[in-house]
Amino acid sequence: MQEIIHNQLETTSEYLYNLLQSIKKRPGMYLGKCSISRLRSFLDGYMLARQEFGLPTTQEETDFDKFQEWIQERFKIESSHGWDSIILFYSADERDALDNFFELVEKFRNGEKASRN
Repeated sequence: MQEIIHNQLETTSEYLYNLLQSIKKRPGMYLGKCSISRLRSFLDGYMLARQEFGLPTTQEETDFDKFQEWIQERFKIESSHGWDSIILFYSADERDALDNFFELVEKFRNGEKASRN
């Protein structure tokens, strides 16, 4: 059974950013409510599940790993707070933080420099 699942998942190995787009369109369906904290938990579970199935890290996942550093540089944060906590701190609430996440991740993916002049 695990081999069948493994083969099915390999066909969509570059799935992370498509998944994020699906969550953006219907956050309630994936997260229960619009919350950056729930998104972080969801993504942590996604990464853990891929690891547990022995799937290799994809290029998208490798790229997304750099998002933490990009957020820290953008907001001039040197602490060990996660990207979700940093975005939430600079947002009105969980819903606003989730909206801000999607805007920021788009800027990150488009190669925008982290520093805001």
